[in-house]
Amino acid sequence: MHLDGYGLFVKDMGAMIRFYRDVLGFAIKEAEDADNVYLVKDGTLFLLYGRKDFEKLTDKRYEYLKGVNAHSEMALYVDTFAEVDEQYAHALANGATSLMEPTTEPWGQRTCFIADPEGNIIEIGSWNKPYAEKDL
Repeated sequence: MHLDGYGLFVKDMGAMIRFYRDVLGFAIKEAEDADNVYLVKDGTLFLLYGRKDFEKLTDKRYEYLKGVNAHSEMALYVDTFAEVDEQYAHALANGATSLMEPTTEPWGQRTCFIADPEGNIIEIGSWNKPYAEKDL
């Protein structure tokens, strides 16, 4: 099996599209008004499913968390420590909730945590080197 994408079940499709597209830089793969919206970031497919549409498709009802949920985390990488601070400020100015301000950790990574408009946790971090070299 190959990982094909990662999906979130969303309540407010418009707000989530605008956040991931306009704030975090994901590209929309099809029309904004689709029931299921496919976004792409660095070659990875990211799916937004309308909660009601998914329930209709599977003929089941589900429980959804309210507020910030800590069931998963998406990690985004930037090349420099300064970019961590810049992207954090940009996200907060555009609807993100701060969970942890940018901090340089004892292990050498600068990182911060935000939540998207529906409470999903996102980390923005850097090892202060280009992405291609971060794991070397």
